[in-house]
Amino acid sequence: MSQSPIPPSPSAQDYAAQLAANADETEFERDDPIALFTDWLAEARRTEPNDSNAMALATVDADGMPDCRMVLLKGVDGRGFTFYSNRESAKGQELAGQPRASLLFHWKSLRRQVRIRGGVEPVSAEEADAYFASRARESRIGAWASDQSRPIDSRAALETQVAEAEARFEGQEPPRPERWIGWRVIPESIEFWRDRAFRLHDRMLFTRDGDAWGRTRLQP
Repeated sequence: MSQSPIPPSPSAQDYAAQLAANADETEFERDDPIALFTDWLAEARRTEPNDSNAMALATVDADGMPDCRMVLLKGVDGRGFTFYSNRESAKGQELAGQPRASLLFHWKSLRRQVRIRGGVEPVSAEEADAYFASRARESRIGAWASDQSRPIDSRAALETQVAEAEARFEGQEPPRPERWIGWRVIPESIEFWRDRAFRLHDRMLFTRDGDAWGRTRLQP
């Protein structure tokens, strides 16, 4: 019989090594969840093997079916959490029809996660232009070449589209395509989760109240 790919539940001995992890109770004694998130993200950048800014983005389509995919956080401040993509993609069309989203960050190295829910708005053209200009030229060419989320016959067909875009912009800097934009998730709630031994995890929920934030500890 082959071994199951699902790992067994941790033993008491396994949990013993976790008893000291995430035990600093002062960490949740904060009034600003954006500042706390920024601190956690900085720690994750030091410890995660790659893409510490990766987040799951959940949206809903016109039929009410949920959809989820990984994207990269490209900005965070008091206004919200920003990412960029093609507005003609599945996610772009879903956000146009239902401008609400949920984000999930999971940092395995730190045994932490953050959940964010809120409304979504497009960033300004100036913000999108500035970020697009910071990308590698090859990535900017790719944004012109790809009709994101649409069917394609083969990898070779995609490479042909890339070559055509390269020829189009030979000797010049590719500008931002009009369809390539950014979105900002304006958080209504932010939940911080810390792994603790024996599944007795820590959860702190921040909910927006006007310009302030309320704070509620949740049971595991």
